[in-house]
Amino acid sequence: MIKEKINFLEMDRISLEKFFLSIGEKSFRAMQIMKWIYFHYCDDFKLMTDIKSSLRFYLDSIATISAPKIVERKNSFDGTIKWKMRLYDSKEIETVFIPEKTRGTICVSSQVGCLLGCKFCATSMNGFKRNLKTSEIVGQIWRIKKIIDTQKNMIKNVVFMGMGEPLLNLKNLISSIRIISDNFGFSISKKKITVSTVGIPFAIKKLSENVDVSLAFSLHAPTNNLRNKIIPINKKYDISSCLSSINKFLRNSNIKNKKVTIEYVMIDGINDTIQHARQLVKCINKTPNKINLIPLNRINNLKYSFTRSKEKNIFIFQRFLIDKGFVTTVRNSRGEDIHAACGQLIGKIYKK
Repeated sequence: MIKEKINFLEMDRISLEKFFLSIGEKSFRAMQIMKWIYFHYCDDFKLMTDIKSSLRFYLDSIATISAPKIVERKNSFDGTIKWKMRLYDSKEIETVFIPEKTRGTICVSSQVGCLLGCKFCATSMNGFKRNLKTSEIVGQIWRIKKIIDTQKNMIKNVVFMGMGEPLLNLKNLISSIRIISDNFGFSISKKKITVSTVGIPFAIKKLSENVDVSLAFSLHAPTNNLRNKIIPINKKYDISSCLSSINKFLRNSNIKNKKVTIEYVMIDGINDTIQHARQLVKCINKTPNKINLIPLNRINNLKYSFTRSKEKNIFIFQRFLIDKGFVTTVRNSRGEDIHAACGQLIGKIYKK
């Protein structure tokens, strides 16, 4: 039986150092390899010229640098780019690049599908297939940076807001963040890495104990009764338990001006009235936050018939929150025409 090769995209610096020590090499080899992988986007050991040839050929025989394969690219009129990527088992995920004038953001997926069943999200239509490996999370960024950053050093932010619930893939999420933030990895500041979650209290605690990043909470409703209807996991982890774990996370964080981003999708007639805004103020007033209102994006073949809140109602909702002292922005939906906006990612349609 042929032994499966080690994928170096699975390994953070500490793991690589242990690996090289285990084969009788010095630990500095880990930094050498990481520079080739993450600075030069090199996936061929034979081209790593500052490493002795005997080691290069040995690594080539036992290891690989393997990322998901890009199978489709779609460009939005607003500059957003969506890539469909195929995994080793032929499953597919989607990753998005959102450019600004001087910087860009990569929105990465953490799972194939999602098991949470949020009523307004396309990803849940397929159900849950599996967690992504560390190499499949890191590999999304590696593929896109290889394309984008060879043209211009644009990528400054990484957000875990793609397919899946990141905190239900906690082990691989943490190892990915360590690589993303490592000076010999992608060297992206911890405050520029954002994990978005619907709220998994025990996982928020474990995340806090292992890495320091920015947190976004997909709240979307100001009361448990309403949230139960659109986010089923709330029946297990209610708003109070989520906010309690988020407050502890913020207290433990070393990020300056630490606040959670409250994500709130605006659904016409469901959660967008002044009464809902009053309830939201009461709900989150003890949690340091900034609020991001997200106009619902169009989703084809969604089982539930939701529509986007009227622009006038979004403005009134925002104005009320601002008047109450909350920093409140309205998200500019980017890439909606190519189904790359919030809630639209689906990857591949599977037979159930």
